[in-house]
Amino acid sequence: METRNILLVGVGGQGTITAAKLLTTGLMAEGYDVKMSEIHGMSQRGGSVSSQVRYGDNVQSPVIEMGTADVIVAFEKMEAMRYINYLKPEGIIIVNDTEIWPMPVVIGKQPYPADILDELKKLADVRVIDASALAVEMGNEKVTNVILLGTIIKAMGLDNIDWKEILENNIKPKFVELNIKAIAKGMALVS
Repeated sequence: METRNILLVGVGGQGTITAAKLLTTGLMAEGYDVKMSEIHGMSQRGGSVSSQVRYGDNVQSPVIEMGTADVIVAFEKMEAMRYINYLKPEGIIIVNDTEIWPMPVVIGKQPYPADILDELKKLADVRVIDASALAVEMGNEKVTNVILLGTIIKAMGLDNIDWKEILENNIKPKFVELNIKAIAKGMALVS
């Protein structure tokens, strides 16, 4: 199998790295060679976070090159635009329809771009979902990342992996059932 590339991008505190670690764990359990890298510079202060997950028969590097990501999952709209150049021409980008304002917007130095989704749609195959609102409906906004993980699972055809077992082994017991429902919710959002 050729190496597949998944890029998860978001803002500190959204669970981007947790989702990438769960994805990596599931892929390794399925027997894939997996490499993961993460960048979370000022993530505790609302800065950009990215996790790169590469899997296949023999993965040589954890780094996704520009124009080679099969799927980008953006936990926040502006982060989708920031990383769009990593998407391969036939790739898809899944965007959580939520805004987390960076400091220049918060202090009034710059506006938050109003047309991000329209601009993204000019550049790529974009699937917009409101995972944050769905997580709130499920009773816990913190499962937004697992809903988005579900979208990756479906988009990459990884639904044969025992994600229930992965969650049971990596999530606190009292949150397992909610997270199982969150993955299922995310998988149902991608055709």
